[in-house]
Amino acid sequence: MLIEGLNGLVTGAAGGIGRAAAVAFAREGGNVVIADLPAQRERLEGTAEIITDTGGKVRIEYIDVTSLDDQRRTVAAVVEEFGRLDFAFNNAGVEQQTPFLDITEEAFDWVMGINTKGVFLGMKAQLEVMIAQGSGAIVNMASAAGIRGLPGYAGYAASKHAVVGLTRSAAVEYGDSGVRINAVAPAAIDSPLLAELSAESRDELVARQAIKRLGDPAEAAEAAVWLASSRASFVTGTTLAVDAGSSAF
Repeated sequence: MLIEGLNGLVTGAAGGIGRAAAVAFAREGGNVVIADLPAQRERLEGTAEIITDTGGKVRIEYIDVTSLDDQRRTVAAVVEEFGRLDFAFNNAGVEQQTPFLDITEEAFDWVMGINTKGVFLGMKAQLEVMIAQGSGAIVNMASAAGIRGLPGYAGYAASKHAVVGLTRSAAVEYGDSGVRINAVAPAAIDSPLLAELSAESRDELVARQAIKRLGDPAEAAEAAVWLASSRASFVTGTTLAVDAGSSAF
């Protein structure tokens, strides 16, 4: 098992990559606090049920990732429940498909607040604990849109490029603390976020990939689990593209 006996958290765990990651962390021996918005209670409980049905240990927390108090409370829940915080997957995020000139200030602030500020605050709360204990692994959710341009997704791409920058900078700053910080950058994944797009938009995303299909959430989740595990002990500051070859174009 990749992370047997380790304890951590996954945000945005009600579905999609977050659910797949929470289940994968548990399957690989981890104890997991899963967190999402209160409005996602039923789906979050569904994630917990999958984990407990296979013998895993899980605790549910509700979080607004744009609140530092909520982020610190969720980290404290991991320590309270399992003793320490060994890994964190900052996965919560939103999609935004809008032509550049049609993006309002409010819409730009919204996507940056959740996708970028949410990761920043999560890392802040997690690093406070991990640095003190001398170890830990943080994985942030970036995107293929965070390592290249994507027409029609400028606000979303900006938020994910910022996640890559946060990941690299913090990894360099805290490299000798015992904490590793990396990101995953999936392309078109068959998730609830992608389901909100039109069929034409999904087809356009797949057309930019070498592998012409949607990815399964588990395919992105496995990358996050590996980055959090000791198998990646010499890996920090990287953004692992799980993007069906889209960044190779």
